[in-house]
Amino acid sequence: MASAVTGDVRPAASGSGTVLERRARWKGPAWALPPVAVLAVVLLYPLLLVVQQSFSPDEGGTSFAPYTEVFASASFRSALTTTVWLAAGATAGCLVLGFVLAMVIAFVPFPGGKAVARFVDVFLSFPSFLITLALLFVYGNAGMANGLWTGVTGAADGPFHFLTTPWGVLLAEITYFTPFVMRPLLAAFSQLDTAQLEVASSLGAGPVRIVRQVILPEALPALAAGGSLVLVMCLNEFGIVLFTGAKGVTTLPMLVYSKAILESDYPAACAVAVVNIVISVGLYSLYRMVSRRAGA
Repeated sequence: MASAVTGDVRPAASGSGTVLERRARWKGPAWALPPVAVLAVVLLYPLLLVVQQSFSPDEGGTSFAPYTEVFASASFRSALTTTVWLAAGATAGCLVLGFVLAMVIAFVPFPGGKAVARFVDVFLSFPSFLITLALLFVYGNAGMANGLWTGVTGAADGPFHFLTTPWGVLLAEITYFTPFVMRPLLAAFSQLDTAQLEVASSLGAGPVRIVRQVILPEALPALAAGGSLVLVMCLNEFGIVLFTGAKGVTTLPMLVYSKAILESDYPAACAVAVVNIVISVGLYSLYRMVSRRAGA
């Protein structure tokens, strides 16, 4: 009798458990639908409108005419070249400077070293135009350096005018984006066993050899991840180029601004924006791949 009752109860419990599992399985996706819908409306829908407008010339209809005109224009080719070389140059500068500064902070004991390492994290939250304004106050045409020069020499004008050139943009980008390379490097150096450095030094290895054979191999994944991120961010940088007021420096974001705001050529602006998006998404995918391999 007891076994019969038990036999009747067990299937019911199993069936109710299956129902509960199904409800729990559907409960997760149901809660995820509202934020996904919000993201789709706020982010994806405007991007789709940009893509749609890039295929809609002013004459009406749907065609590749905006892309044909953009690709054939000298301004687009010049902006693409400027964007690529500025991003590549800034990335190279950030990698070299970030590697040196991160080594100094991690391996050279000095008062306030921990505070400097924390400041690197704080620096990441600064807007790019703030760094550009700081450089303008120091090296601008009416900045402190030119003012000091004219005050000491009595000259009518100072010698520092590079901020309005491509080199000024490059300096500002290296200054702003170097901490984005330092952060993963400091994390990698914190996991490096200092006993390896002591053993290498005791075996007669000099500082250059220690850096090349011990530190650099450990830093390569972090350098690759930080460099990929900086390259993506430099390609999309707008505030630094705008606030430096560099003459003749037109990047892809600046070309989008010029086409849309100054010329009211929205199809061409959207076509340039789509090209910029494709390049950025491709490089961001590379960054994610490198970050996963680096364990970031």
